Amino acid sequence: MTSTARTITLTLDSGDVDLRFTVDERGKGHPFLLLHGGGGPQTVAAFAGLLAEQRPARVITPVHPGFGGTARPEWLTDVPTLARVYVRLLDELGLEDVTVVGNSIGGWIAAEMALLGSDRIGSVVLVNAAGIHVPGHPVADPFTLTPAELSALSFHDVEKFRIDPATFSDEQRAAAVANRAALQVYSGPHAMADPTLRERLAKVTHPVLVAWGESDQVVDTDYGRAYAGAVPGARFQLLLRTGHMPQIETPEQLLATVWDFADAHATDRPGN
Repeated sequence: MTSTARTITLTLDSGDVDLRFTVDERGKGHPFLLLHGGGGPQTVAAFAGLLAEQRPARVITPVHPGFGGTARPEWLTDVPTLARVYVRLLDELGLEDVTVVGNSIGGWIAAEMALLGSDRIGSVVLVNAAGIHVPGHPVADPFTLTPAELSALSFHDVEKFRIDPATFSDEQRAAAVANRAALQVYSGPHAMADPTLRERLAKVTHPVLVAWGESDQVVDTDYGRAYAGAVPGARFQLLLRTGHMPQIETPEQLLATVWDFADAHATDRPGN
């Protein structure tokens, strides 16, 4: 499925602040906003193509400002602000009944978007999301781990998906450095968690699915169940034989999970 990349300029606040960022778009049909994790936009690119190819889906994948060497304005330093930017993006694109899907820190952004209560959002899927504080179940700190150590925590089949930075091109190495720097800014002072988020999630009214790879050691399954328990009416679904990034490790399983939930809650379904 061919993607179209474009730069979008959003005018924010009182009209005197502009933000430019890159968006990839694929397919036609039910709209999805797909939010990548700390590994950068390439961690969701193939899944975006699969979703647009195998389902009637319009998949919009932004690059979080600062990732992949893109520009990040000095005022954009936290997840709640980025969530407001993406709700503004939905307004700019005129989208309705959007399913927001986020992985890792992208899931944290999706959770904050759900709290904003936008009428443009139809449902939300949190895929191995970070962002909440769960006593006894900390998020693995990516800034204290080598890429090999983080990879070992991230996958069910570690050998198949092991990341070896020695094989990176200069371009890939530069992107990885930029991604790490951007992630460190957005993750804030509490190592990938906001101590206030778990309690605030009680105000979410959108349908929410919390999908979790059973082998994830970055954020474990008890953490995922706590996430689901914090959101009124949220459903928890365990994904088998996969880890922190099921969109890479078991994309077909995640595709069915995401599509079925989005379809069940779409307002344009027959009879709705």
